[in-house]
Amino acid sequence: MVTMRDIAAMARVSTSTVSLVINHRDKGRVNPKIAARVWKVADKLGYHPNAMASSLRSGRTHTIACISDQVATTPYAGEIIHGMEDAARQLGYMMFIINADDKRDISDDIARMLSWGVDGYVYAKFANQHINVPRTLHGQQVVVVNAEERTFIHPRIEPDEFAIGYDATMRLIDAGCHRIAYIGCDEPAIAQVRRLKGYRQALRDSGLPFEKRLTNRVSHGRPALEAVCKLLDDTHPDGVFTFNDARAVYVYDYAFQHGLTIGKDLSVIGVDNHEVICDTTVPALTSVELPHYEMGFWGACKVISMIEGADPIEQERVTPSYNAASMPPLDTDGPARIHCAIVEKESIVGGPRTHDDSEPAQTAGSDANPSSSASADAHDAPSVDEGLRRHPQAAQRR
Repeated sequence: MVTMRDIAAMARVSTSTVSLVINHRDKGRVNPKIAARVWKVADKLGYHPNAMASSLRSGRTHTIACISDQVATTPYAGEIIHGMEDAARQLGYMMFIINADDKRDISDDIARMLSWGVDGYVYAKFANQHINVPRTLHGQQVVVVNAEERTFIHPRIEPDEFAIGYDATMRLIDAGCHRIAYIGCDEPAIAQVRRLKGYRQALRDSGLPFEKRLTNRVSHGRPALEAVCKLLDDTHPDGVFTFNDARAVYVYDYAFQHGLTIGKDLSVIGVDNHEVICDTTVPALTSVELPHYEMGFWGACKVISMIEGADPIEQERVTPSYNAASMPPLDTDGPARIHCAIVEKESIVGGPRTHDDSEPAQTAGSDANPSSSASADAHDAPSVDEGLRRHPQAAQRR
């Protein structure tokens, strides 16, 4: 078994220097060239740290747990798990997954994690909603992903829902739309409230009136289709923004029934960039992509930074395999929000829009004044082309 002393002898440095480098505590303390030499020797000798011995010395197990509500079983939200795994693996942590829902008592699972000495917890939801982190986790290192606690207790990250509504509506306005309908969700979700506010703010900023009859909140199935068809029959919009891609399908159905061509007679934009929907609709649906991978990656990095007292992103110890939306810094004050990217397809009049700068901006902490999260220049809303899509094998395609 290779030891730190073996590495020190071959690298011609002290054992303490090897320890600093191997335990990632060398920044500002060890010359980078020496650190690189230590790593080269360690790789050559096939050094593997003794995890159990390290755990006994440090009091850490190098494990984190993801407590998720339907995340692991929801196709696109499952990217939260993917992002967490990527970050944890690169940082030398193992990850447990507890799949929970509102009906299942997970108290025994959490008790087991606590007894095993898990270092930190990421509490994630498949859709942005209000939650209560279990009391048994109070006092632990906890990060909340894609959800909000009613009282801010733990660090959290979520999509910038207001900016989603604002950017999607602005994209339609940029395409020349003047009567824009919004097909919303009939549930009192955080996303529904904020996306509607973003939609209204974009109309206001563009000098267009808000007409309540151009909006409706629908569920699913035939009642939803009938409600969407009635709205379109009664109001004749030239653009439609839908709460998600599934509701955009009703607009496509209406267009087919009435001999309209999406992308020529009517512009449509959805939310989710759901691969099955966006790639099977004709023409392909332009959609705002929710940053599930990025939220998971950030959540794991954040909880590990709380465990270790150091920022692994700033230390360049971790690199995301996919990054359509820019992640906020780990030391963001208050809730961190990710400004989502528009994935351009063919459903908007004028065709896909290209950008010289496709990197999305980021916003953080706009609870008190939601409109403050909108970009100062809304016409530069983030977008990515079809080649940067994620689900599910985008990393291979890149």
